[in-house]
Amino acid sequence: MKFSIVIVDDHVLIAKALRSIISNFPKFEVLYECENGKELQQKLTNKKNIPNIILLDISMPVMDGFETAVWLKLHHPDVRIITLSMDNGSDSVIKMIRSGSKGYLLKNTHPVELERALISVMEKGSYYPEWAVNSLFSGLDEQLHGKIEISLSEREKEFLQYTITEMSYKEISQKMFCSPRTVESYRDSLFEKLGMKTRVGLAVYAIKNGLAS
Repeated sequence: MKFSIVIVDDHVLIAKALRSIISNFPKFEVLYECENGKELQQKLTNKKNIPNIILLDISMPVMDGFETAVWLKLHHPDVRIITLSMDNGSDSVIKMIRSGSKGYLLKNTHPVELERALISVMEKGSYYPEWAVNSLFSGLDEQLHGKIEISLSEREKEFLQYTITEMSYKEISQKMFCSPRTVESYRDSLFEKLGMKTRVGLAVYAIKNGLAS
């Protein structure tokens, strides 16, 4: 059984090219294409049209990628979003991740990396190429500045060490000899203390403050 993909991009030629490329990936298939978020909303009223992954452009008429990602996060949280854009600015990367995107690729990405990203998002939950991680470092630097003195428990610091790995929260709980629910409580506590909303943000904080092993 193949994982299903929907392409949301107002550039028809790009959408058709993506469909052609993905047709060569053994684990994936494209269900359909949409030109904006509003058209996607209408499609998703039919349960048969709900995909595993949505490849989402940012700059679109009627309803752009930011609005669409927020709507998807609220109404279809199980659908994984991968941003596919020409915009490599740190503000856009951070905003899309906060809106629910699980990956961020540029439109000049090689098909090999596109397939790798699709597999990673399905198997591990996210995919961020090196340039996107560097962009996050740059964009979050100002947000992280001055927060080193925040009081963290030893268990929270231990949890932060694992945020830079590819382990799932369940696997982290096994490493920390506690329940997954306890690990989630560490995560939520850190989100509140550090003013963050994503694991990526926690990982960047851990690295920049010398908490990563």
